Amino acid sequence: MKLSVEISMYPLKDEFIPAIQHFIDRLNTHPELQVRTNTMSTQVFGDYELVMDVLKKEMRLSYEQFGRAIFVCKFIDGDLSPVTTNGE
Repeated sequence: MKLSVEISMYPLKDEFIPAIQHFIDRLNTHPELQVRTNTMSTQVFGDYELVMDVLKKEMRLSYEQFGRAIFVCKFIDGDLSPVTTNGE
């Protein structure tokens, strides 16, 4: 089963950008996932079990390394990754 997730991280500290960037960078270390980031959120696409396992691991790591944060997520079954055109 495929899963699509939109996730936004809100660290509860003044220096929030390093924590967000670290979380996104960690998601991108998993080549079996498709990760797309824009100015509002990060989208993750892949196998259900793998996506959930990666999010569980990376969210915990973020809490342990950077402290309190809010994660806002939307989950939908299926692969809703954007279709690329013109070889992009």
